[in-house]
Amino acid sequence: MKLKITVHGVAYEVEVEVLDAGEEFHKGPLPKVPVQPQMHVQSSATPLKPQISNIKSSPPTVDIAPGGAVTSPIAGTVLEIKCKVDDTVQKDQILLIIEAMKMETSIAAPASGKIKSIEVAVGDAVREGQILVNLA
Repeated sequence: MKLKITVHGVAYEVEVEVLDAGEEFHKGPLPKVPVQPQMHVQSSATPLKPQISNIKSSPPTVDIAPGGAVTSPIAGTVLEIKCKVDDTVQKDQILLIIEAMKMETSIAAPASGKIKSIEVAVGDAVREGQILVNLA
């Protein structure tokens, strides 16, 4: 059975096998699967460029919700909080760090302002769109 799974906007096609009750997964060494390299032919007049898709070079965008709320762009766990209530922060200053799938994501202030409240604590699990910090 083939399934399509999307993780953070990247689609993956996977093949799964449904086992009947009492049937076991093969426990031996995995079979060797031949891999055919994919080649892209281009005109010699055009320089070769690597074809990379679905890779973002910039950190996730953090928006200010109505009322100055900074929301999480991803689901994860709060690793570190780098600001305190009443701190004055500048645009792009790191406010906190969230870990998702063993990767750390820095959450920066989308605008300059003063920290009105911090809605999460270190170790909290957060979901995408959850309010992290309120700016005044």
